[in-house]
Amino acid sequence: MHRVVFFDGVCNLCNGFAQFVIKRDPEARFSFAPLQSEAARARLGESVTPGAAPSTVLLFQDGRLYDRSTAALLILRQLRFPWPAIAVLFVVPRPLRDWIYDLIARRRYRWFGRRETCMVPTPDIMKRFL
Repeated sequence: MHRVVFFDGVCNLCNGFAQFVIKRDPEARFSFAPLQSEAARARLGESVTPGAAPSTVLLFQDGRLYDRSTAALLILRQLRFPWPAIAVLFVVPRPLRDWIYDLIARRRYRWFGRRETCMVPTPDIMKRFL
């Protein structure tokens, strides 16, 4: 099963999340691509525009595209223990989960900062990037 995590490549919080997933995914089930990349534009089409500040993490899995809190929870659920326990949050109605997600997403640059350019993966994790 091919899984791709698309994330805001200039957001410190989003980059931290990508690094978090990489470290807890020793089987390398996930591939990654910054939303600002050509790989993301090629796979997601016009929904990703150059220069736009993407406000969500996306997960492409099993031919479907998931966003916001659902994407984050599905990703965490597939990591090593104890992270699958986070799936308990699926009982929270999606509108409430997404409201909290959006609240953080709108303030992520202010709270966590941003980079001028997307992260450059180290050679050992470069093979996980599209």
